[in-house]
Amino acid sequence: MASRTALIVAFLLTGLATVAAQTFPTKPIRIIVGPSPDAVARVVGQHLQETWGQPVVVEARTGAGGALAANTVTSAEPDGHTLLFATPSYTLNTVLKTASYDALLDFAPVGLIGTGSYTLVVHPSVPAKSFAELITLAKAQPGKLNCASAGIGTAPQIACEAFNRIPGVNIVHVPYRNVNEAISGVVGNHVQIFVAVSLVAQQQMQSNSVRALATTGARRSQLLPELPTIAESGYPNIVLGSWNGFFAPVRTPKPVLAKLHATAVAAMKELETEGVLEKRQTPISLSASPADFDAYVVSELKRWDKIIKDNNVKID
Repeated sequence: MASRTALIVAFLLTGLATVAAQTFPTKPIRIIVGPSPDAVARVVGQHLQETWGQPVVVEARTGAGGALAANTVTSAEPDGHTLLFATPSYTLNTVLKTASYDALLDFAPVGLIGTGSYTLVVHPSVPAKSFAELITLAKAQPGKLNCASAGIGTAPQIACEAFNRIPGVNIVHVPYRNVNEAISGVVGNHVQIFVAVSLVAQQQMQSNSVRALATTGARRSQLLPELPTIAESGYPNIVLGSWNGFFAPVRTPKPVLAKLHATAVAAMKELETEGVLEKRQTPISLSASPADFDAYVVSELKRWDKIIKDNNVKID
């Protein structure tokens, strides 16, 4: 009798979830952005708004390495109307155990938007013209160079820590609240080094506000193919990939997740057709399903765990 009742309840819940998906969205959508740039989130959000006929608001919740943004989403109603613009910070913080959330357990995957790399930039006054020259300079001036990050537990901080694992290097880590503040710190010469999302780095490079030395991916960046990777410079352990995706609160009904994903896929196709992404030089390709993104998050957790162990990174 108990099992029969459970089946009936499950059937009713499935039916309600399906109805919810059919009417979704019924109110404005919130896209919460943490320490990362919000340009891509705004482009996608604008298209989702046009498709759904509901306002899509991009809200910045900077600080604490993404924890404020994550907590905003985990505490929201799991109905698909609040999304997290996810980045490596959320998987990284999970591995480091520096946040109260778990990227795998506390969020429901919507879709992977795209992957990329970071770019190492320096203030133009820094005489180094390559990563090898920067390391030589750092060894000659221990404690004199500063390395910015977008906060504790973010990928740029891991990069700073990895640099300091190179024998003889002593670079001072300076955490900022978010990417925009960190890159402004380099432009203003308050700090000399930052590992920025490649799109942000490219924008500053075009205005000659910073000089790019290398990218951090396993292979050269599509955006900046002329730049060598740090691995090419003889440091194969320093490989940091970047990505963006959407998370919803855990317990968001699967039919709602499927509708979110399908609408996002359609929006991305329109953006590609219109050439919006090409103009922004932003490589984006949505994953085939929420399940694919879930598997990707698992692989990211393993990848960050290896990076941290390979570089003996410790977060105090």
